[in-house]
Amino acid sequence: MSIHSEKIKVLEKKANEIRIDLMKMLEEAGSGHSGGPLGMADIFTAFYFHILNHRPREPRWEKRDRLILSNGHIVPVRYVTMHHAGYDITKEELMTLRKIGSRLEGHPNIHRIPALETTSGPLGEGLSQACGMAMARRFRNQEHEYTIYCFMSDGEQQEGMTLEAVMFAGKQKFDNFIGLIDRNNIQIDGFTEDIMPLEPLREKYEAFGWHVMEMNAHNIAEIVSTVEEAKAVHQKPVLIIAHTIPGKGVDFMEDDYRWHGVPPGAGPEDEVKRKDQLKEALRELRTLGGKIEHGE
Repeated sequence: MSIHSEKIKVLEKKANEIRIDLMKMLEEAGSGHSGGPLGMADIFTAFYFHILNHRPREPRWEKRDRLILSNGHIVPVRYVTMHHAGYDITKEELMTLRKIGSRLEGHPNIHRIPALETTSGPLGEGLSQACGMAMARRFRNQEHEYTIYCFMSDGEQQEGMTLEAVMFAGKQKFDNFIGLIDRNNIQIDGFTEDIMPLEPLREKYEAFGWHVMEMNAHNIAEIVSTVEEAKAVHQKPVLIIAHTIPGKGVDFMEDDYRWHGVPPGAGPEDEVKRKDQLKEALRELRTLGGKIEHGE
């Protein structure tokens, strides 16, 4: 699953395109989350365009890897990435996010889009759902046919149900079972370590029998190599602590918890400045923060 330098450049460009479409759809919706989706764009790009074993035109293919999104509020970045990857989501449909009658609900709904693995919204449920899938896979003797991934937020590590699933997975010693925490250090009311401290996060998972790894989640090559190493671990579940910058790519959103749950045009600025938030976000993304003199 190694990756060459030219493909890394292609994926970096793709992640930026995904961020641009993400900002447009959130502004059009008038509600939704900006910080987490921008921070996870590199991971979703690496997964859908290099790591996952999947078939966009056969979304329920039996041997596909399962990707459970526990922190369902960041689903806009998944919708955009799936569109770019060739799933049945058009660019026009992206602009219907959170609108009445749209398939693209603010949290993922498997009944609206079968290519999703679960319905999620209330935090803390995804890892338990992933454990259920892993047990079903074991009963069918399919433990080595596909990998189960569960993306989680760091904030939901404060949920008791998550800890129960951590203990259960460690006890069951699941193979091909990889959890990934978006460690962006924020939640809706502030920084995680101020609201309800999580550290030492690594040691907590290790204490329950998990193999724990950490990575810079804005480095495509490191994302790929870390997952490759994780897939080589046997007889225990793996946790990847993915260090991300919330709001990545848009300077005025980066590392600011106030952008956790609002779109451009509704952010923490006065009314005059709010009118220019989308324009400024797109300018930064198109010029890569000023590294390119003129954006498209």
